[in-house]
Amino acid sequence: MTASSQAPEAKGFRWKLFAPLAVWLAIYLWPVPAGLNVNQWHYFAVFAAVITGLILESMPVGAVGLIGLTVAGISGYIDPDPTKSLRWMLAGFAESTVWLIVGAFVFSIGYRKSQLGRRIALVLVRSLGRNTLGLGYAVAISDFLLAPATPSNTARSGGIVYPIISNIPRIYGSEPGPTAGKIGTYVMWTAFAATAVTSSLFFTALAPNAAALAIAKKTANIDISWAQWFIGFAPLGILLMLLVPLLSYAICRPEVKRSPEISEWASRELATMGPMSRHEWIMLSLIVLAMFLWITGSTPDISLPVLGSNFINATTVVFIVISLMLVTGIVEFNDIVSEKSAWEVFFYFTSLLTLASGLNEIGFIKWFANEYAKPLAGLSPSTAMIMLVALFFWIHYFFSSITSHAAAMLPVVLAVGSGIAGLPVTTLAMLCMYSLGLMGVISPYATGPAPMYFGSGYIGKGQFWSFGLIFGLIYFAGLLVIVLPWLQLRGG
Repeated sequence: MTASSQAPEAKGFRWKLFAPLAVWLAIYLWPVPAGLNVNQWHYFAVFAAVITGLILESMPVGAVGLIGLTVAGISGYIDPDPTKSLRWMLAGFAESTVWLIVGAFVFSIGYRKSQLGRRIALVLVRSLGRNTLGLGYAVAISDFLLAPATPSNTARSGGIVYPIISNIPRIYGSEPGPTAGKIGTYVMWTAFAATAVTSSLFFTALAPNAAALAIAKKTANIDISWAQWFIGFAPLGILLMLLVPLLSYAICRPEVKRSPEISEWASRELATMGPMSRHEWIMLSLIVLAMFLWITGSTPDISLPVLGSNFINATTVVFIVISLMLVTGIVEFNDIVSEKSAWEVFFYFTSLLTLASGLNEIGFIKWFANEYAKPLAGLSPSTAMIMLVALFFWIHYFFSSITSHAAAMLPVVLAVGSGIAGLPVTTLAMLCMYSLGLMGVISPYATGPAPMYFGSGYIGKGQFWSFGLIFGLIYFAGLLVIVLPWLQLRGG
């Protein structure tokens, strides 16, 4: 290859490398808006630069996040004390959600090494593999069936669904990278888009739902049952469960449409594998154990006494199962250490989680929400409510935690809504709470499972952002066009 043929690639790389710096400098030099101090504005400049770097893939995503975190830390934007600033920088590495994601990757190793994942994938392909769209529905239905009893979508989609479906594309010769579009992109995106829907459809499918309801009860005296939650969202939720595989099919455009011979081949491969091995049985038992503990231990109303406590965190379940996987020889410690994708996601999501939480800590989010809400006082109640729901939904680009989003934004939105005459606060609260699961689809850091699918290699970095925007717009439109009239009809 000649030097001239290499020039365009090198030029493109330099452009992508310096674009985040240009964004940072432009915001840094822009006059500080009224209501903010210099620290808050300059911190936002760093965050915007990091997001730009992630979108453009200026360098590996873990490196982009780590550099941004370092710049924010040494600049003392959160705390001028160097020791406290360092403590803030490292806080994300202790977040339970981060380790839950890493644990889900380790589960994938267990599925792969034990061959259980391949066996389950072959069974699905044998039954539904003649039609790619059928596989999409199988993936979506799997999440739907698990959702009502799995309060963590990271545990559900990342720990159960992802490790299984990651085996399906390879059966079709679809690997991360150039061949991802054959079927891998479609399967992975369908799974991710579906878990966003189930997280809103069932009150017990997403842990922040309970936190949001507690806030709504305290702020606006709103309290609803599990059945009321489901009925209120069902018209949109069930429709989306039917449409997500179709929408993903249209947007991802899998190259493999039908493959009758694959189904026959899967049958032969299953026959060759023979009966389940000892390691497969052990791995299956450990996954059943994980699901049991997630269901009974992570839901306070039905929790079981574990190690002297009546509550066991979903991440603790992961550590228990990984320890048992090591003891039984399903995985080796070297397998965990060498799982590159897990540690890339670990550094990327940890950095983003910390940086996004910093926006809330320094008061930037509250300022932005208040500035946005000021003009709403002169609008009609219905228009104001739509604008407030839009704020609550799309501001999630500034968050990497749905729980922190609910805690920071729901009281603000409800307080503003309560001050607008004629605005139905109960309907506003319901729309905001229903959006918590749906908004997880918009970015590669918007919800727990997102980094896993982002780091799988099957969905291109640019694709993830564009798919997220498209599905985010569809989900948001559904809230306004279907759920809002339905709640009004029911007197919500």
